[in-house]
Amino acid sequence: MKRVFSGVQPTGNIHLGNYLGALRQFVELQEDHECIYCIVDMHAITVPQEPKELKEHILDVAALYLAVGIDPKKSIVFVQSDVPGHAELSWVLTCSSYTGELSRMTQFKDKSKNKESAPTGLFTYPVLMAADILLYDTDVVPVGNDQKQHIELCRDLAIRVNGKHPNTFVVPDGRFLKSGARIMALDDPTKKMSKSAENIHSRISLLDEPSKIKKSIMKATTDSEGIIRFDVENKPGISNLLNIYSVLSGISIEDLEKKYEGKGYGDFKKDLVEITVDALAPIRARYEEIRNSQMLIDVLKDGAKRADEIAQKTMERVKTNFGLGL
Repeated sequence: MKRVFSGVQPTGNIHLGNYLGALRQFVELQEDHECIYCIVDMHAITVPQEPKELKEHILDVAALYLAVGIDPKKSIVFVQSDVPGHAELSWVLTCSSYTGELSRMTQFKDKSKNKESAPTGLFTYPVLMAADILLYDTDVVPVGNDQKQHIELCRDLAIRVNGKHPNTFVVPDGRFLKSGARIMALDDPTKKMSKSAENIHSRISLLDEPSKIKKSIMKATTDSEGIIRFDVENKPGISNLLNIYSVLSGISIEDLEKKYEGKGYGDFKKDLVEITVDALAPIRARYEEIRNSQMLIDVLKDGAKRADEIAQKTMERVKTNFGLGL
């Protein structure tokens, strides 16, 4: 089986966009791939974090991994910083990368814009991401389209190192989401749904109460036309809501347009509230069962042990090929 690696940062609650765009794909992939899923806490500290909150968020994300259907018997689930190879390989790759290519990374340019200086970790973030992937001889990396540039850098680094030190790394392929899986902010459907947005009603988190879900959907931006049809360019708000409805219900957008022909946005939104609440209820219930359980800790400890066994083999090969150690 091909090996899959992906990770999620432990920064705030996972939202509907993360779930529909990535986590549901994680669950599907584990049926016919060898999957390694990581909580990337080392990436989180590229910006200041409160230590106690970070530890809680790590467990929150781990519990949500399991709650959405990731099976620790089929997949490896662990915390990034529990496997030393991530940092070790990141330094090796940093020495094989160039400041020019890192300075061209779009996310770095966006996050450092209008700042006199930026944290070095933010600058080298894509190298650590490459290390995460290459450490496990990864074949496939499921990511959003906004990560294409980082995957290209990862591939470039692997190919560059292999050119000097043959057979060091497996060169991975990105598995990018279809455009239909991209969920936008409810208050501004021209922007991607985000954990960090100030307006809490711009997103729906997987652990939101039904009352919060209802309020966020009913407040969602639409338009003045009053016709329920899919048109991303001219009707981004309704198109985004149709997208969410379609993915959660399994009903095609075309059929939804027919279903709501002649009906108003109010009726449509009320039905979407019900669909969303029903879809997220089992996840929330499962999360509550396992969040404070010893089972969760045991899964992460076992996952770290299994991940480390793979990582050590890779690092032995890297050190030999680079001439490091005795």
